[in-house]
Amino acid sequence: MTWRAPEITRKNEPYVGDERTMLEGWLDFHRQTLLLKCAGLTAEQLKTASVEPSGLTLLGLVRHMADVERSWFRQRAAGEQLPDLYDYTTDRDADFHDLADADAEAALATLQAEIDAARTAATDRSLEDTFELPRGDRTATISLRWVYLHMIEEYARHNGHADLIRERLDGVTGD
Repeated sequence: MTWRAPEITRKNEPYVGDERTMLEGWLDFHRQTLLLKCAGLTAEQLKTASVEPSGLTLLGLVRHMADVERSWFRQRAAGEQLPDLYDYTTDRDADFHDLADADAEAALATLQAEIDAARTAATDRSLEDTFELPRGDRTATISLRWVYLHMIEEYARHNGHADLIRERLDGVTGD
């Protein structure tokens, strides 16, 4: 039997709530949207590029977002000493590349594990908590609130890519 990405039931974003509830709800909505774009596809479909010359794939987006979850919530905001998920020393887009032998099922499990770990890392932190991050020739002070907003933006942008890739693969569209 051919493996397929699991079906998911996406929950609506919250319509009312305090700031934290709204940020977490919208981020979860966008996390689930990426998984929804992958649902029902085979590993080969997840590895199929959108259209030449782009090499962008749904599996590349899944791998990228797993590393982004780890980077912003765990490594930066929580200060956990963790390696990156992919080796960026020779390829700054390693998460998007070398997918031929990549395990799609494992990549989706890694994304879910990083989402769960990101939630845990943020749970006891205030939205006002900050960390320092080198940005070019200066150091920026960044709040956990900013991380939530950035992650919503990151997922929203990539979910647009995912929507186009999915439509190209099998004609499925939707929000």
